[in-house]
Amino acid sequence: MQILAVRGTLPAHTHTQDEITSAFADVIAQGRLDERVLRRFHRNAGVSQRHLALPLPAYGELSGFTEANDHFIAEAVALGSRAVEEALKAAGLTPSDVDLVISATVTGLAIPSLDARIATATGMRPDVKRVPIVGLGCVAGAAGVARLHDYLLGHPGQVAVLVAVELCSLTVQRDDVSVPNLVASGLFGDGAAAVVARGQDGEPGAAQVLDTRSRLYPDSERTMGFDVTGGGLRIVLDAAVPEIVGRYIREDVDGFLAAHDLTRADVEWWVCHPGGPKVIEALQEALELEHEDVRLTWESLDRVGNLSSASVLHVLEDTLRDRPPRPGSYGLMMAMGPGFCSELVLLRAGGGAA
Repeated sequence: MQILAVRGTLPAHTHTQDEITSAFADVIAQGRLDERVLRRFHRNAGVSQRHLALPLPAYGELSGFTEANDHFIAEAVALGSRAVEEALKAAGLTPSDVDLVISATVTGLAIPSLDARIATATGMRPDVKRVPIVGLGCVAGAAGVARLHDYLLGHPGQVAVLVAVELCSLTVQRDDVSVPNLVASGLFGDGAAAVVARGQDGEPGAAQVLDTRSRLYPDSERTMGFDVTGGGLRIVLDAAVPEIVGRYIREDVDGFLAAHDLTRADVEWWVCHPGGPKVIEALQEALELEHEDVRLTWESLDRVGNLSSASVLHVLEDTLRDRPPRPGSYGLMMAMGPGFCSELVLLRAGGGAA
C-alpha cells in the first residue's frame, strides 16, 4: 500500500493550558474540586495548548449527553470533511476517486456513522464502500492505516481513505472528580486527520506500508476506555498504562521486525502516538530511543494534546512533511489503546509528495 497524503485538521478555538484549566475548574464538580489538584494534573500533562470544538464558555452550559453528542456530530462531520478534502487535494485526487472510506472515532455516537455523513458532505460516489471503526480509541489511527493496507492488498488499483475524528473535550464529565477524569481533562484535545492511500499499482507515494501487526494484551480490559453512562462517556484510565507498555512493547517490536529480518537499529524514523509523558517515556526506555527519535511525538503532545485516534496521524504528517525520511529507509508507526492493545505498522519511505 502506498500512502499518498496525510493531513490533520484542528478546530478554530485555541487556548493555552492555563486558560482551559481555569475554565474547567468552574465546570468540573461545580466547585466541589480543589483547584490546586486540577492544576497539578494539568501541569503534568506535557501540554501547552489545545484546540477545542466549542468556545470555552459553552462547556459549562451543556445540558447533558444529548446536547454534547449533537455538537459532536455537527463538528466532527465538518472537521473530518475538511481533513479528507485537504488530503485528497494534496494527493491530486477528488472525492469521486475514493473507493473505500474508513472512519475512526470513540468520542461520540453517530448513526448513520461519520463515514456516511462525510462521504455525502464531500461528494464521494454513491457506491463508495464504508467501514466505521468505533471503540479502538487511541490505537485507531495506526489500526486504521493497517486496515487500509488489508483492503488494498486485495484491491491494488483502488483508492482508500481513513478519516479519524476525536472531540475529546465533549466527553469530560462535570460531576466526576476521579483522577482519570482530571487527567483526561488536561491531556486530551480535539482534532481530525485523514490518510489517502492506494494499492501498489501506480507511482510510489510518500511512504509504503510493508506489514502490520496487532497485539491484544491479557487481563487488561479495564486499563483504558469509556463507561457509557446516563451522563455520557465516563473515562476509564488506569495508572498502569505505562507499566504495560514497558512490559510488552519491546518484545512486540523486536518480534515484528525480526519477521522481516530487521532490528531496531534498521529503523530510521519512529511515528509514535503521544499518549502522555509517562507513556512516551516508557516507550523510549523500552525501545532504547533517544529524545530526538520521538521529538515530533513530544512536540505534538505539547502543541495540541492527545487527540486519541487522530494523534499518531498528526505525527505521521509532521514526519513526512517536516522531517522527510531518506527514500528507502524504514519507519515504524505505533499506537496503543482500549483492549488494552497495540498496533504496529512497518513503513518504508518512498520520497513522493505527502
